[in-house]
Amino acid sequence: MRRNLFPVLSLLLGTLFLFLGNGLHGLLLPVRGSAEGYSNEILGLLGTSWASGFVLGCFFAPKLVMRVGHVRAFSTFVSVIAIVALTTGVMVDQYWWVALRALTGFCTAGTAMIIESWLNERATNESRGAIFSFYISITLFGVVGGQMLVPFGDVSTPILFMFCGIFYCLAMLPTTLSTAASPQPLKSVKLDLPRLYRNSPVSFVGILLIGIANGAYGTLGAVFGARAGMSGTTIALMMSLTIFAGAAMQFPAGKLSDRTDRRYVLAGIGLAAALAALLIVVFQPHNPIVLIALVAFYGATSNALYPIAVAHANDFADTGDFVKVSGGLLLLFGIGTIIGPTLGGPVMTHFGPYALFAVTACAHVMLCAYALFRSRLRAAIPTAGRGSFSTIPVGTSPMSTPESLSLDPRAAPLDGSASIHDDETMKEAKA
Repeated sequence: MRRNLFPVLSLLLGTLFLFLGNGLHGLLLPVRGSAEGYSNEILGLLGTSWASGFVLGCFFAPKLVMRVGHVRAFSTFVSVIAIVALTTGVMVDQYWWVALRALTGFCTAGTAMIIESWLNERATNESRGAIFSFYISITLFGVVGGQMLVPFGDVSTPILFMFCGIFYCLAMLPTTLSTAASPQPLKSVKLDLPRLYRNSPVSFVGILLIGIANGAYGTLGAVFGARAGMSGTTIALMMSLTIFAGAAMQFPAGKLSDRTDRRYVLAGIGLAAALAALLIVVFQPHNPIVLIALVAFYGATSNALYPIAVAHANDFADTGDFVKVSGGLLLLFGIGTIIGPTLGGPVMTHFGPYALFAVTACAHVMLCAYALFRSRLRAAIPTAGRGSFSTIPVGTSPMSTPESLSLDPRAAPLDGSASIHDDETMKEAKA
């Protein structure tokens, strides 16, 4: 393990600082915005703007990297993110925040693609799984660590924004000082929606709905906490527990989906997420312990849905299409995260903060209904003829880039064979 990670240790250290800054800035903005009295619509647009920039970055950032090189492009992207973080602490204006958040999303996509391509270049077939697992863990702990710093500073002052800038500057150092050769040019990203739908209608519709639900909560969860009277510490704890609960749930959920029709698992977990959300809407608990427990259960179920939907899509994909299908679903999830906060903000304004979970409940109920409907129209891949994803680490935040998929051991079977399924089984299932 140590031998596998040593060649990329400095790059992973930079990744940790990058995601510490991302986690801190991502939570700090809605908390400060709530304190400033910004409307739910504006705070929702912060998430919409970031997701829009991120999706555009997946398409256009590789062109900049090709022109100036990986190191220069990475330094440029991180510098812009640091400047934006510092500017939002000085220029406290809701409209500037929305515009600058799109720029952050674009540059975040660029930095992630460069890091992931660099890791993939340094990984071997033997070390790919260890590096991928460690990378996912670092992003998880980085985001949570950044969020947990919010209670230690005064959100009404620029101090926490300054810490964001410090983290981003630290993230630049390992890469800019590295003497390692630059990786190959980034892959061009293509989004073929009709093909994605033909491959797996459940995954197509499901990923979009999951993106709507996760985007709404991910952006407006802190706003909900502030509107519900939570302290900064409680809000940070709630958001962090949601992520950890989702990470803990993925292994048992994945194991279950390996043993039965994944659509039934999607429907069952989606229904559980909807039930948790509806309990919050109906009872509107004011006891912080009860509320956090319900939100943690919601996070455990809602964050377990994405990897199962991706695994289901790859059950029906052609041999060798893992990266293409999963990359398309990542971008489709990004489209969903653009829609979610845009819907959630006005709903919270008209019906109160707890109505945020009514939005997520509607999305999860529709996912459940559609998965059950499609299970009547198409046979499932036999369990013996499909791959297991429960041994592969998956982050609770799927807003990664298609470059990360090249790190996934499922993208490059060690024996060169079709590890997901055999062609005979596929032909029978697709018929």
